[in-house]
Amino acid sequence: MSQHILTAVAWPYANGPRHIGHVSGFGVPSDVFSRYQRMAGNKVLMVSGTDEHGTPIQVQADKEGVTARELADRYNRVIAEDLTALGLSYDLFTRTTTGNHYAVAQEIFKGLFDNGYVFPKTTLGAVSPSTGRTLPDRYIEGTCPICGYDGARGDQCDNCGNQLDPVDLINPRSKVNGETPKFIETEHFMLDLPAFTEALGTWLSSKQGEWRPNVLKFSLNLLGDLQPRAISRDLDWGVPIPLDGWRDRGDKRLYVWFDAVIGYLSASIEWARRSGDPDAWRQWWQNPDARGYYFMGKDNIVFHSEIWPAMLLGYNGEGARGGTPGSLGKLALPSEVVSSEFLTMEGRKFSSSRQVVIYVRDFLQRYDADALRYYIAVAGPENQDTDFTWSEFVNRNNGELVAAWGNLVNRSISMAAKNFGAVPEAGELTDADRALLERSRAAFPAVGAELGRSRFKNAVTEAFDVVRDANRYLAEQEPWKLKDDPARVKSILHVALQVVDDAKTLLTPFLPGSSNKVHAMLGGEGVWSGMPQIREVDDEDGRHYPVIGGEYDGAATWESRPLRPGVPLAPPTPLFAKLDPKVVEEELARLDSPSAE
Repeated sequence: MSQHILTAVAWPYANGPRHIGHVSGFGVPSDVFSRYQRMAGNKVLMVSGTDEHGTPIQVQADKEGVTARELADRYNRVIAEDLTALGLSYDLFTRTTTGNHYAVAQEIFKGLFDNGYVFPKTTLGAVSPSTGRTLPDRYIEGTCPICGYDGARGDQCDNCGNQLDPVDLINPRSKVNGETPKFIETEHFMLDLPAFTEALGTWLSSKQGEWRPNVLKFSLNLLGDLQPRAISRDLDWGVPIPLDGWRDRGDKRLYVWFDAVIGYLSASIEWARRSGDPDAWRQWWQNPDARGYYFMGKDNIVFHSEIWPAMLLGYNGEGARGGTPGSLGKLALPSEVVSSEFLTMEGRKFSSSRQVVIYVRDFLQRYDADALRYYIAVAGPENQDTDFTWSEFVNRNNGELVAAWGNLVNRSISMAAKNFGAVPEAGELTDADRALLERSRAAFPAVGAELGRSRFKNAVTEAFDVVRDANRYLAEQEPWKLKDDPARVKSILHVALQVVDDAKTLLTPFLPGSSNKVHAMLGGEGVWSGMPQIREVDDEDGRHYPVIGGEYDGAATWESRPLRPGVPLAPPTPLFAKLDPKVVEEELARLDSPSAE
């Protein structure tokens, strides 16, 4: 039975172009998952956008001599173009500076406030002595007071996982300019996280055996020390606080992390409005049979397994203080938080500020998008930190995409096109023929089960085993030697082409662009797997901006479909280009330097 599947993808920050470390965490895994779910017959809503508020945007804008709005506009477009080029099938990729997002973020704040889960408190806030501007928690580093780790951030220690406040750090320093921050008294609104300890514990405990163990263990460990957390900041760039005496203040805004996680909901509501049915979003947020999957890197787990669920519980009136749902109604908590580990580069952590970076745009100007998607799926940081190396990328491309998959496609279609001009009809099948066909058909439930559990490495490995078995079959059957037995050649090539078609389907979630090419090579008509497109839209205030969307209801379905004999075949074109290791090495220096163009 068809299900409604929400794919909620982490929002890339609009202070610069994204690098391949980013898209290995939030981008490619979420798209592989969504494409499979659509092929399996489910109704997918994949949403995200650029995260555009907060001090980091203002800091970068100051560096570039532009306004925060101008900076956000520029990088919103750059990021949208790059994610489209990577083939990420968003139903809506929008941004957080829309009137719709402001309204939804303010509604969630008011619902939490009305239910008693948000309260004002005078706290110590970090300020830059040289500029007088508030420093965001993540822009302050120091020694963790709990475990002694020297690289702890002002909001969280990545070493021990505990939540922190900047004032707690030992020897705090600004990541912007290295100066020691000044702490001053300021009034802020706090989210009462301790009021959700019991509800979060019950909810998280119900996920045993469903979530990735590293994500669940990390999340459960945080429950013992939940503290109230500030959700406003001394800043003029962000969502206004929707309360009398606060909404017109030019120095107070909702904290960027608070409004960003609300983006999953606001983007769903914007998508519904743009689709012509303003209430359509409710099928993914209020249907008890719907499922919501959230994709991000491991540094964002706390926001998706603790804070966002707490906000939803509070809005629903389901925390320790009770309450009633806000005007949007009761909202669903995540079904699963699908977090990836970190992708490093040649042994170094990706970092734009430290020039350890390969930007998506630079990569895709030189190499096939599907080659990067495949690398992330088969060798990416799914369960542990993984190192990207150019040598492995070249080896995977040449040894697997070119020599295994591309070779199977090329020689199967070439022989059939040259000898028969069309898909040949099979005669009597041998045991070897039937074994390969059964092997190929059996891969669909096996690969599908792994994809449904977000086990992408297992899934793509199983799919590629079919490719290897088909190559082995051709090598053993040697149809090119059977010039005196055309009937047998027809059977062999029919079986080979059927398995090529099956493998194309199995690999579609990972390699949508090249799968579309194989579909056409096999005489397929129309669109096989839809690709994303950018279109220009207007906000309520008349502002123009790009969004990603697309029609993804192509012919692709998760099943083996019998090839029709007699379909004309033309000589194929190469599916992937073989890479010269020396040329790749020469380009490495250029790819390592940042570019926003």
